[in-house]
Amino acid sequence: MITSVLVANRGEIACRVFRTCRDLGVRTVAVYSDADANALHTREADTAVRLPGAAPSETYLDGALIVKAALTAGADAVHPGYGFLSENAGFARAVLDAGLVWIGPAPEAIEAMASKTRAKELMGLAPLGEVTEADLPVLVKAAAGGGGRGMRIVRRLDELDAALASARAEAASAFGDGEVFVEPYVERGRHVEVQILADTHGTMWALGTRDCSLQRRHQKVIEESPAPGLSDALTAELHALAVRAARAVDYVGAGTVEFLVAGDTAHFLEMNTRLQVEHPVTEEVFGVDLVAEQLRIAEGHALDPEPPPARGHAVEARLYAEDPARDWAPQTGTLHRLAVPGAVRLDTGFTDGDGIGVHYDPMLAKVIAHAPTRAEAVRRLAGALERATVHGPVTNRDLLVRSLRHEEFTGARMDTGFYDRHLAELTAPAPDPYAPLAAALADAHGRSRFGGFRNVPSQPQVKRYAVGEEEHEVRYRHTRTGPEADGVRVLHADAHRVVLEADGVRRTFEVARYGDEVQVNGTRLTALPRFPDPTAQLAPGSLVAPMPGTVVRVADGLAEGSAVEAGQPLLWLEAMKMEHRITAPAAGTLTALHAAPGQQVSVGALLAVVQPSG
Repeated sequence: MITSVLVANRGEIACRVFRTCRDLGVRTVAVYSDADANALHTREADTAVRLPGAAPSETYLDGALIVKAALTAGADAVHPGYGFLSENAGFARAVLDAGLVWIGPAPEAIEAMASKTRAKELMGLAPLGEVTEADLPVLVKAAAGGGGRGMRIVRRLDELDAALASARAEAASAFGDGEVFVEPYVERGRHVEVQILADTHGTMWALGTRDCSLQRRHQKVIEESPAPGLSDALTAELHALAVRAARAVDYVGAGTVEFLVAGDTAHFLEMNTRLQVEHPVTEEVFGVDLVAEQLRIAEGHALDPEPPPARGHAVEARLYAEDPARDWAPQTGTLHRLAVPGAVRLDTGFTDGDGIGVHYDPMLAKVIAHAPTRAEAVRRLAGALERATVHGPVTNRDLLVRSLRHEEFTGARMDTGFYDRHLAELTAPAPDPYAPLAAALADAHGRSRFGGFRNVPSQPQVKRYAVGEEEHEVRYRHTRTGPEADGVRVLHADAHRVVLEADGVRRTFEVARYGDEVQVNGTRLTALPRFPDPTAQLAPGSLVAPMPGTVVRVADGLAEGSAVEAGQPLLWLEAMKMEHRITAPAAGTLTALHAAPGQQVSVGALLAVVQPSG
């Protein structure tokens, strides 16, 4: 019987596995990098072992170091979580060779399915060889790993070589394996998957379907179970194909078989030999704890002959520290406050006051809603996210709410191109028009015990705030009866709460301030100086780092004096396990280049300057 489990992972999945272990009375061991010394998963475990360093390659991807940590801490089993080494057959063997229990499939099964190219061959499929114009569009894809890393869509032949090089570099960095392959890209397809659970006694469950079509950078954003709108015949076919793939490698444990569905046709993509990020929607629908079942299977217990019946519908949204309006740029900083109200499930690896760094995935939490019907589950999730308190870096929260309420999603007509078509409308600024006034009134009260009412009554008070890319100027006056603003009655104002009445409607604003950052209900504002520093202006054509990260590549032959075209990729930054292109804003001449491969840069750092032609 398992008594102590080391989780070879970090963040949300480590915390989630620990939760089940505590329920089962199993002791927990965390591993942590120097960057995660005070992370939630490190604090929640019964025991924690340091992995010196911060980069994934020298910490969470070092299998020998993690096995040593398990033995040092006295663990008798290892759970890999997802990502990192979760689909690494060599790591699974090292765990078993050390006399530890491996909570996952046999190394041989991982080996057979871990490479997407070998998995396709096992299913009687093959990647494309030489790509021709007739094959376009195609998808360049990493053979190892997942999470959308090492994937590129290619629509023109002259873009193929660059896509291959970029995908190889990203895959090597994320998974330690730069192998990539090319396959046809199916337009307007749906990403549908089947959860598999198998024991060592020959019983295998196919636990329904999940739709994961809403994706950014080929990484899932919103998932649900069951996948809506599938015919009974197609559902049965997906279950049969998933079981066939799993039985082909004598699969044991939890795994996921993924498909691209176009109409009534299912195209096999891959099998993930691990627990998926989106597993909670299956748990909610089938009433099972998949982590508990993983432990029971590892102990040799048998599954029931048949899986439990499905009930209702579940939807999950991934909350990321990123700015969807700026090419999904990851964000760093302090997560001051995270709270989600309502009858929803919150899986997170962060708590109030935690720092969000540059080394790892920017996912803050998963929010999951379950209800008797799809419409009810979607409404519940959207409402909970809308009312959530998320104070800190920019997140995708507003995008999630708008996505869940979009007619294509509510009508179950979505596909993997959803954000390609709708991102602009889903990220269009829509700040609360009264949020800057509420912030200014709260600030005035918070900075003086007299609430600022000793100002000269005839002089208006002026405050400036940035809301996204827009600037807002607020004017109000202090009077003997309290502050006044044109067209708005101020019913109450203190440092944390402001009540306004406009057009006969009374509204309450909760205000929190963290330095220059102000959070007003769901709107994030930045307080601006009244008189901007004229020396802070950058030269036209300046390219600055949109996030802190590492310069991984500079375009071949690029040097000061080079002629560049508008949109031409100049250099690549890696941050939070994702690669980001920095492109020329206009055709012209590169007059300065301040970046070199391997260089660490902070947000706002000047990387290059392009002098526009003409």
